[in-house]
Amino acid sequence: MFRGATDRVRDRLGRIIESARAHPERVVAAALAVGVGLLIYYLAVDLFPYLSVNDDEGVYLYQAAMLLEGKLFLRPGDIPWEAVRPWFFVVDGTESGVRMYSKYSPVAPAVFAVGRLLGDWNLALGLVATGTAAGVYWLGAAAFDRRVGLVAVPALAAAPLFLMTSATFLSYAPATMLNVAFAVAYVKSARSGSRRWGAAAGTAIGLAFFCRPYTAVLFALPFIAHTVLSLAVAWRRAGWTDGFRDVLGRSLAVAFPGAALVGVTLAYNAVVTGDPLVFPYAAFAPNDGIGFGPHEILNYERNYTPELAYETTVTITEYFFTEWVAAGSLGTALALVGVAGAAWRARGVDLGARFRPAAGMTDGEVRAVLAGVVPAVFLGEAYFWGTHNGLRNGLIDLLGPFYHFDALVPVAVFTAAGVACLVRGAGDVLSAVTTRRRARLVVLVALVAAAPVVASAERAVVEDPLAANELRTENLATTYEPFEDRSFDDALVFTPDPYGDWQAHPFQYLRYDPGYDGDVVYATDGGPDRDLRVLNATDRTPYRFTYRGTWTGAATPVNPELTRLRVIEAERVRARTAVGVPAQATSASVRIETPEGYARYAVPANATANESVTVEWTIGPETARVTNLPYAGGSRFGDVPLADGRAEVDLAVTFVGVGGSSVTYRQEVTLDARGDSVRAVWPPETRVCRLTTECGREGTWVGPDGDYVRGVAVETSASAVGNSSVGTPA
Repeated sequence: MFRGATDRVRDRLGRIIESARAHPERVVAAALAVGVGLLIYYLAVDLFPYLSVNDDEGVYLYQAAMLLEGKLFLRPGDIPWEAVRPWFFVVDGTESGVRMYSKYSPVAPAVFAVGRLLGDWNLALGLVATGTAAGVYWLGAAAFDRRVGLVAVPALAAAPLFLMTSATFLSYAPATMLNVAFAVAYVKSARSGSRRWGAAAGTAIGLAFFCRPYTAVLFALPFIAHTVLSLAVAWRRAGWTDGFRDVLGRSLAVAFPGAALVGVTLAYNAVVTGDPLVFPYAAFAPNDGIGFGPHEILNYERNYTPELAYETTVTITEYFFTEWVAAGSLGTALALVGVAGAAWRARGVDLGARFRPAAGMTDGEVRAVLAGVVPAVFLGEAYFWGTHNGLRNGLIDLLGPFYHFDALVPVAVFTAAGVACLVRGAGDVLSAVTTRRRARLVVLVALVAAAPVVASAERAVVEDPLAANELRTENLATTYEPFEDRSFDDALVFTPDPYGDWQAHPFQYLRYDPGYDGDVVYATDGGPDRDLRVLNATDRTPYRFTYRGTWTGAATPVNPELTRLRVIEAERVRARTAVGVPAQATSASVRIETPEGYARYAVPANATANESVTVEWTIGPETARVTNLPYAGGSRFGDVPLADGRAEVDLAVTFVGVGGSSVTYRQEVTLDARGDSVRAVWPPETRVCRLTTECGREGTWVGPDGDYVRGVAVETSASAVGNSSVGTPA
C-alpha cells in the first residue's frame, strides 16, 4: 500500500517535471506570479504596518474578524453603541437590542480572513496579488502569445495603482482577482466548449458581483456583448442546430451560477437590511450610489451633474494613464502601440468569417473583449460620483484611482503587447538588412540601453505615492507608540474623536474583538454620562488614549499619550494642580466650570514671578470649588453647583502676557455625583492652549519636548476624603 502511494507520487512528480520541461514559460510565469505576491506582502508589512489612511480597511478587518467568529452583526449589549460603533457600520435596533453591520459585502472580508487562518492577515493580500498576476499572464497568452503573457505580469506589478491598492485591506484587488478568474474561465469555456469552465466563470463573476456589484457589471459588459454576439451569429448561420445549442449551453452554464450568486447577494441583503433590494451601503447612506443628481454621504453632499462627471472623468483618465500605470506615460504609449498592433493584425479581416462562436474564441476576440474593458470601466465609473469624492478627500492621491483598478488588467496586457510589437518589428526590419543573429544582438543591445529610461519613468511615478505613504506610516508609528510592546488584560481604552463618534476612524489600527470579550475594548471618548455608562457596562481597567496637536490624517505627527485611569469614589475628592508660569506672563486667573455655572478665583499679583502656581480644589456631590485662592465672583460664595447626575467639572488657569497674549491650562474631570458621594475619573484630561480659554486639540501643548511657550508644565494629584474607594467601577 505504502509502495503504491509512493509510486503514484513519483508518477505525479514525473509528469510535473515533464510538463515544466515542455513548457518552461509556465514555470517562469508561476515564479513571476509568486514574486508579485511576495512583493505585495512585503509592501503590506513594511509600507502599511499600521494600515493606510483609508479607514475603510478597518471596516473590512472588523468584518473579517466577525466572519471568523460566525457573526454577521456586532451586538454591544449594555455598552452604549455610540461609543463602540465602528466606521461605516450601520446601526439597527431590534427587540433584542442594538446590532451593527458593515456597509460592505462579506466577500472581501472572507478573503482576508484566509490570511488570518494562515497566521498573518497580510498573507491574504499576497495570495490575491498572486492569483491576479497568474490570471493576467494567462489572458496575455490567450490574446497574443506566452511571451506577451510573461511581460504582462511585470507590467501589472509595476503599476503604482496595483502596488499601493493591492497592499491594503480594501475590496478592489479581491474583486479584480475574481473578475480576472471569470475572464480566464470564460475564454477557456468559449474555446473548448466546456460547460464546467462556463460554470466556473459564472461562479467567479457571481462572487465578484457579491463583492462589488457595479464593478463586476462593468467588467463583465464586454463579455456579455461577446456572448450575445456569439448567440446571434450562431443562430443566423445555423438556426437551432448543434452549433447554436453548444453556444447556448455554455452561455447558460455561465449564467446560472452567476444568477444564483446574485440571488445569494439579495438574500444577504434581506438578512442584514431587511430588504433584498436594499444593499448595506445604501442602508448606510441612501444617496451614496450611481446616477446623476444630489448625492450625500455623512456630512458631504454634492449635486453630481453630467458636467461634473465629465470633468471628473477627464481628470481621472489623465491621472490614471500618466501617473498610476507602469512607467506612467511611457507605459501608456507602449499600451497604445499594443492596441495599434492588434488593430493592424485585424486589418482587412472579414469579421463575419473570422467570428466562429461554435469553433472557439479566437485570439482577436480575446483582444477585443479585453480592450472593451477599458471604456466600460471609465465610462461606467463616470456615472458614479465616488471618483469625485475620492479626488476631493485625497485618498486617490495616496492609493491611486482605485475605482478603476480593473482597467489595469487590459492595460498590462496591451503594454506587454506593445513591447513585443516593437521588439519583433525592430527584429524584422534589421533581419531584412543583416543576419538574424546580428539583428537579435542589436535588439538586445537596444533593450539594455532602454532599460534605464524605463526605470527612470517607473521611478518617477512610484516615488511620490511611496514617499507620501511612508511619511504617513512614520507619523502613525508615532501616534501608536504608546501601544508598542504593551499588552492589555481586560482593559477599556477611551480613544479621541477627531471625526466624531466613530471607532477605528481614524485610529483603525486599534480594534476590539467582535464579541467585546477580548483583552481590550476600545470606546470613543464622549460626554460624562456616556463615558460612565461605558465604564459601568464593561467593568474593565480603564485607560485614556489621547494626543496633543492637530490631527491631519497622519500628514503631520501628533504627541500621543496613554494614561491608566482610576475611579475615585468618596464623600469628596480633593485635588491639587500645579501649573508652570509661561514666559512673559503678567497676570493669572482661575476658573471652575460645571454645566450649572462657574466661579472665578483671584491669583496674587506676585504669583507670576514664581515658577509655578498651585491650585487646590475639591469636588463634592453638590458643589466644586477652589480652596486656596480668594473667590472673585461668578457664583454664590465660590461654590459652583453640580446637577444631580453625571457631569463634567473643568478647571481653567489662564495666564495673560504683554499685548494680550494668553496661555490657558484646562483640566476636564468626568464626574458622577449622586446622593452623598461622588465618583470621579482621574486623572483629568489636560490641555494647554494659546489665545483661547476653550482648548481643543488643535495647536495645543505637545508635552515638555514640544514647541510651545517656555515655562509650561503641569502636575496634578487627587485623594479621597471620607468613606472612599479607589479603583475601577464595580
